[in-house]
Amino acid sequence: MTIKLFAGLKERAGAAEIEVDLPDGARVRDAIAAIEHLAPPGLCLVLAVNRMYAGEDQLLSPGDELAVVPPVSGGAPRVHVAIREEPLSLDGLAGFVADPAAGAVVTFDGRTREVDFLDYEAYAEMAEPVLREVAEAAVARHGLCAAAVEHRIGRVPLGEPSVLVAVSAGHRPEAFLGAREIIDELKDRAPIWKKEEGDWKHESVPPTGP
Repeated sequence: MTIKLFAGLKERAGAAEIEVDLPDGARVRDAIAAIEHLAPPGLCLVLAVNRMYAGEDQLLSPGDELAVVPPVSGGAPRVHVAIREEPLSLDGLAGFVADPAAGAVVTFDGRTREVDFLDYEAYAEMAEPVLREVAEAAVARHGLCAAAVEHRIGRVPLGEPSVLVAVSAGHRPEAFLGAREIIDELKDRAPIWKKEEGDWKHESVPPTGP
């Protein structure tokens, strides 16, 4: 696949584009790994796929337009969201938001409690864009370096996380505020339901209009 390069990366490579061999089923992280030798130590690379910032778990397809975006004005904010059926990993999410410019990383881990399990269902095609909108708004409002949020669907046993949020920022006040805003807005707006005591419930009432 062809990856476009800019600024310092373009100068280090001596070319505006670089060709890399990636296997079928490759993800963003694989593309970044293929060109990270071009980056100075400590520089966090961000990949744009089809002209949109992409999380490291995003699948790549033949014909995708790839570009490595080096940090600009303190770093290009990164946002990752996902609705998953498999167990969630807080370590993985915290790793996504790690950034040399970040002095604070705040995480939230919402777990099943008091019952053997909870069942979750989502309108995933709508929920993921809502999660992204919420995360991007928090990044812009609080000047975050990166934000990531994942929600699990299906059966979530006692003690396992159903929702994870991780953010990084230059200072702890912004990190705490950003993480709190994301989880609160997610609960208010995302079309995700849980079955509790035999009934499907949304934890708050989604907006119905302006």
